[in-house]
Amino acid sequence: MGLAAVELQVGDVVAVRDETPTHHHRTPWFVKGKTGRITSISGPFLNPESRAHGGDGLPKRHLCSVEFRQVDLWGERYRENDRDRLLVDIYEHWLER
Repeated sequence: MGLAAVELQVGDVVAVRDETPTHHHRTPWFVKGKTGRITSISGPFLNPESRAHGGDGLPKRHLCSVEFRQVDLWGERYRENDRDRLLVDIYEHWLER
C-alpha cells in the first residue's frame, strides 16, 4: 500500500487533465488541457495535494518531467523560435495518455 502504479514511461505523449480543483494543487494553469512528452520520471514522493490538507500523502506519486512546445502553450502570443520547449514537473495523477 502507499505507492501508485506507474503506467507512464519516458517518451509517452500525455495530456494534462483540464481541471481546476478547489483544493491545493501544483499543476500550473497554462499546461492544463495541453499535450506534451514525458522526458523523465522520478519519485515516488508523498502526494503534496493531500499533505497540504493534513493527509498522509498516500498513495505516493511519481513526478514526471513533461516537455511542451512553447507555441502549443502560448499560441500566436509566442513569437520566438517554434522549436523552443518548456519542461514542467507534473505529478502522474494529472497525466493521461
